[in-house]
Amino acid sequence: MQLEIKVPSVGESIREAILAQWYKQNGESIRKDEPLFVIETDKVTLEVTAQADGVLAITVQEGETVAIGAVVGTIDTAKVVPEAPQVADSPKAAASETTAPEPISAPKPLENIVDVPRESSHPPIDLKLLSPSVRRLLALKQLDPSSIQGTGPGGRITKGDVLAHLEIRVQAEPATEETPRSDDPAAISQTMDSGETTTRKPMSPIRRRIATRLLEAKNGTAMLTTFNEIDMSRTMAVRSQFKDVFQKQHEVSLGFMSFFIKATVQALREFPAINAFIEGDDIVYHDYYHIGVAVGSPRGLVVPVIRHADRLGFAGLEKAINDFVKKISDNRLSLADMEGGTFTVTNGGVFGSLLSTPILNTPQSGILGMHKIEKRPVVVGDDVVVRPMMYVALSYDHRIVDGREAVTFLKRIKEGVENPERIMMEI
Repeated sequence: MQLEIKVPSVGESIREAILAQWYKQNGESIRKDEPLFVIETDKVTLEVTAQADGVLAITVQEGETVAIGAVVGTIDTAKVVPEAPQVADSPKAAASETTAPEPISAPKPLENIVDVPRESSHPPIDLKLLSPSVRRLLALKQLDPSSIQGTGPGGRITKGDVLAHLEIRVQAEPATEETPRSDDPAAISQTMDSGETTTRKPMSPIRRRIATRLLEAKNGTAMLTTFNEIDMSRTMAVRSQFKDVFQKQHEVSLGFMSFFIKATVQALREFPAINAFIEGDDIVYHDYYHIGVAVGSPRGLVVPVIRHADRLGFAGLEKAINDFVKKISDNRLSLADMEGGTFTVTNGGVFGSLLSTPILNTPQSGILGMHKIEKRPVVVGDDVVVRPMMYVALSYDHRIVDGREAVTFLKRIKEGVENPERIMMEI
């Protein structure tokens, strides 16, 4: 039986996508729910999994633009390749196959364990605990996971950890005069008369969409930015005091983003125009608070939305952010995850930015920019003291938000973060 592989629908407004990458080769055996390929649209990147066991036949190659619903391959379910039985290394191992299941603490099967050189102090890493995208990237780049420091829950390796490891390794390699290589088959290398080389490749759908929306924000709004600075001493102290018990109780780390989202929601209640947008000659006010959180990904910036953020506690906010990061890492972020935001928060500080001007995420009327925490001398009373300070920026649409409202709104966020007890008491 031939089962058709179709490009799934990812949203009513999306009519086509680019087949970015096949994970399997033509004629290769596949298993149900195993990732097959990745599609890119102007808004999302999505993995498509196999619907049955069988043998893959590819009809559309990587890099081609396909319509939603188009057939890109088939699965011959009559040609299921059985899994090869495990070969016992010794009579003792063979006998163990007939015994009762081993406890959780017992060693994992050999094919799921990455052996670490004897000089390494790291324990073996169970590949089953890693996401599919991380396992594929490790295999593609032929990396030893024991050499990568994991930053995920329980020290688990994330896709971002692998990409950071690759970037460090590339920077450490000596420069050569060879023509730059590209993993993109559409990339074209050109050598000019001077001997200098350039590489030209088409923009991805997501990058084109980002470019279009940024231009729309600059040309279609009266955007203005106001700045302030926040003393992070008290929030850092509260976070340090409760982060361990918070992690233990909620199984998620306590970050600074939840403090800022809480402070933002309180400020939006006081200044509803910043939670509104212009539609024609009308101002549409939202009676809810859907906060977008800008997240950088290898394929571009995306802004998943935390719905009804005002109803969530600190743990709920952190879990929502963590879930989005995992979805982005595994190419599972859907269009529905990014729709309906009323205000956006972005944190350039994670990349080391000290100060920047965020651009509006239209049609929203405001966006808050967080930045790097840096110790600086500040005046407290009549004394000069060193405090951990953060610059914050609020970009807003001046057509709907007046300067007084914008400045006071940012001051309210400052007051909330500098006095986190006010956030917790919602006063």
